[in-house]
Amino acid sequence: MQRSIVSPWVVTLGALLAAPVPVPRQFLATLSIGTVFEDRNDNGTRDAGEPGIAGVAVSNQDTVVVTARDGSYTLGGAGGKGIVSVSVPDGFRSRGRFWSPLRDDSTPINFPMLRLPRQDRITFIHASDTHIAPSSLARTERLRALIDSVRPAFVIVTGDLVRDALRVGEGEAIGYFELFQQEAARVAPPLWTVPGNHEIFGIERDRSGVSASHPLYGRAMYRHYRGPDYYSFNTGGIHFVGLNSVDIDDTRYYGHVDSLQLQWLRRDLAVIPPTMPVVTFNHIPFFTAVETINGYMDAPPAPSVITVRGKAAFRHTVSNAREVLALIAMHPYPVALGGHMHVRESLRYAGVATRFEQSAAVVGPSGDAALRFPSGITVYELRRGVIGDGRFVPLGIDPR
Repeated sequence: MQRSIVSPWVVTLGALLAAPVPVPRQFLATLSIGTVFEDRNDNGTRDAGEPGIAGVAVSNQDTVVVTARDGSYTLGGAGGKGIVSVSVPDGFRSRGRFWSPLRDDSTPINFPMLRLPRQDRITFIHASDTHIAPSSLARTERLRALIDSVRPAFVIVTGDLVRDALRVGEGEAIGYFELFQQEAARVAPPLWTVPGNHEIFGIERDRSGVSASHPLYGRAMYRHYRGPDYYSFNTGGIHFVGLNSVDIDDTRYYGHVDSLQLQWLRRDLAVIPPTMPVVTFNHIPFFTAVETINGYMDAPPAPSVITVRGKAAFRHTVSNAREVLALIAMHPYPVALGGHMHVRESLRYAGVATRFEQSAAVVGPSGDAALRFPSGITVYELRRGVIGDGRFVPLGIDPR
């Protein structure tokens, strides 16, 4: 959530940044066909004897369809964001990416899946706010060391992956994203991410100098590198939903889940059993007490309150949180995971089954002498569809 402006990073990646950046296709295709199948020989291609997987959700971030008995799907409609993604089914792991850009021809987009061994206990890590840059790379490397030590089934990082794309130019923003991609490729277990405010490219145009017509402007840069900015996957008997809780009002970001996502969320949840637990993860949290600790701020660049279409709202929590929670209310909803606040936080309310939990920041500790909050991660365990309380693990490199 960093609220202070630091001197821009001087780009030193040289040849990396000199190379042309592919521009995302502007939704040249509106129809996708393909198959979700079990890749038994782990070669990425469907061979004879490899069965399709039925009942798997496939989406373009608008429409949601379910695979047929043979694992095939047809996804039509022009309302999506130029990306097709699969909601990885329970008991499987995606071989390669779980998403693909839409193609402008009829070539099928297939999703090979690797079957996982049955496990009664699954461990995963929740991390957040890596703010990756050359100056903070040691902290990201320490995160990877913790991941290697814990050996989780998967890792969730709830946004602010990069130092900044919000208020810097194209070259600097691309450098940060490329660096994150480089480090993400070195993480062994599946890595699930959602965007934070620092991934929203160029919207503070007075600082970034970026035009709103730039093909990577706003959410497009994140999608170019990381795929869908909201999606779902299934594991351990739980339906995990990643949301983009960073909305844009001209040159400002604020906590809000937009109407297209709400429509998609309703469709996504409709294809799972009502008894299946749901866990959400997003950057700007639904609720937090940290704003009261930080105190009210009305100065730029990120004041506490924003006025959007004549209505004032808190900026650093999700302004329509009740609307989101109402859509999930038909399901068990044990945990909502967030980031942004740079504090490990767990909020519990009598009569409310959901715990609202934020991860500390990988990039460093926060607070002051009176209230000092360490950098670290949270380790969770799933047992037969039940998620545990979570154990905070300090990053271990902060000064005392």
